[in-house]
Amino acid sequence: MYIRQLEERHIEEAVAIWNQVVDDGIAFPQEELLTEKSGEAFFKSQSFTGVALDENEIVIGLYILHPNNVGRCGHICNASYAVKKGRRGQHVGERLVLHCMNEAKKMGFRILQFNAVVSTNKPALYLYEKLGFVQMAQIPGGFRLKDGSYEDIIPHYIEL
Repeated sequence: MYIRQLEERHIEEAVAIWNQVVDDGIAFPQEELLTEKSGEAFFKSQSFTGVALDENEIVIGLYILHPNNVGRCGHICNASYAVKKGRRGQHVGERLVLHCMNEAKKMGFRILQFNAVVSTNKPALYLYEKLGFVQMAQIPGGFRLKDGSYEDIIPHYIEL
């Protein structure tokens, strides 16, 4: 497996993986699925979109990286990660986060912040703790699940 910047040839697979996570309704705040056209515009609008490719050049995961805010807070970035079903639990996410941290630092960002890590997303919580992210206060009912119920979110950050 290796990670590189998204290219035109990766868009269809990247959209499919992104949509898997959105459709699950338990991790991403987005509700609308991407089309190939809207996905291309979305991924290209990011500061960086990285894709994880397997030995057959098939996309198995991706991340988006962008500023979390503007102006005096523009040195803080934000990212989202998606791993293809069937490849989860194989350290793809960890490799994506580490690659993202390196790219963010190269771009001049000083802090990587996650605004809404859902408290039931145990794999993400474990990974972020392992990598040294700091948990901030828990926000009760900060995430609406696909079924309409609410779950707590835990913002995280790490200095790059």
